[in-house]
Amino acid sequence: MTSPSFLYASARTAFGRFGGALAGVRPDDLAATALSGLVSRAPTLDPARIDDVVWGCANQAGEDNRNVGRMAVLLAGLPTSVPATTINRLCGSSLDAAIQASRAIEVGDADVVVAGGVESMTRAPWVLPKPSRAFPAGNVTAVSTTLGWRLVNERMPAEWTVSLGECNEQLADRFSISRLRQDEFAARSHRLAAQAWADGFYDDLVVPVGDADLARDESIRDGSTPEKLAGLTPSFREAGTITAGNASPLNDGAAAVLLGSEAAAERIGSDPLARIAGRGTHALDPREFGFAPVEAAERALARAGIGWGEVAAVELNEAFAVQSLACVDAWKIDPEIVNVKGGAIALGHPLGASGARILGTLAARLRESGDRWGVAAICIGVGQALAVVLENVG
Repeated sequence: MTSPSFLYASARTAFGRFGGALAGVRPDDLAATALSGLVSRAPTLDPARIDDVVWGCANQAGEDNRNVGRMAVLLAGLPTSVPATTINRLCGSSLDAAIQASRAIEVGDADVVVAGGVESMTRAPWVLPKPSRAFPAGNVTAVSTTLGWRLVNERMPAEWTVSLGECNEQLADRFSISRLRQDEFAARSHRLAAQAWADGFYDDLVVPVGDADLARDESIRDGSTPEKLAGLTPSFREAGTITAGNASPLNDGAAAVLLGSEAAAERIGSDPLARIAGRGTHALDPREFGFAPVEAAERALARAGIGWGEVAAVELNEAFAVQSLACVDAWKIDPEIVNVKGGAIALGHPLGASGARILGTLAARLRESGDRWGVAAICIGVGQALAVVLENVG
């Protein structure tokens, strides 16, 4: 018999732009910052009583190598007795971390688990494959590990390994989603993100990063409008619809959530905010990854025993405006309940951190509004998606 798992607290860094304010900060230090900030939100928690740390990271080719979750534990000054693991489901890594942590709690393997994730897309290195023979005389090419496919297996069908942008141009074609709709969605993301910061919504969710001069998420463009975005050049097709303005940027940052059993409230020193009510995973053709959250969310809702009519808040990671619109259209929900505090187009999308970011934001939204049910969902490159349903208990 299982017992429920709950979300008690969340913390994240502000998200920096590629080459921006966090460019000088190692990813393991970013992870340690989010982890320390989270633990500080648990008034009576003895860090030695943390049963596990489950950490997400997508690239893991540089300073985030060799189990960055464990490195974060050590750098944050937690007791060496606190274990940690690092998992990789690309963009969904930290939401997967929360899912795995909640399962451990529900089956009784743990009472208190930290889940989170990190990415420094700025500091992701170039890599060189080892040569097939000694002392090669020719040139070799360094491959960027910042985003997307690299060192592709020649047996992989070429249509599956097109760029993430081209995949979403195909999605725009499939669902006839115009450039104007995408630009309007992107401008809304910036407007709502700027307003949420101005209103103080993120003040209690975001922790400072050392000496970095970063007071809020760095990619937010105040005053962004569809008219301004319309002037940008398409990024993936000459006559395409996707631009740098209606897709998420490259970012650096970390995010974490504190999960526990109902009995853990006394150990943590606060009441839980939300119950993990349902989880969903889905996969499809790699080219259609942006549409995968549709079924992942449906599965999570079914496991929670509710329908869309009961959902008051949705946090959908905005990898691209077009895939976000395709998902919202397919769910047939009110777009005004989606990402009302801004989304990844404005806030940023440091791959391994985004899942924990949307989950923490969702819990805070439900607490602010008093609504009962919310959904967090994220698309994942190579044709996957994850979703979690939260029930407000705060």
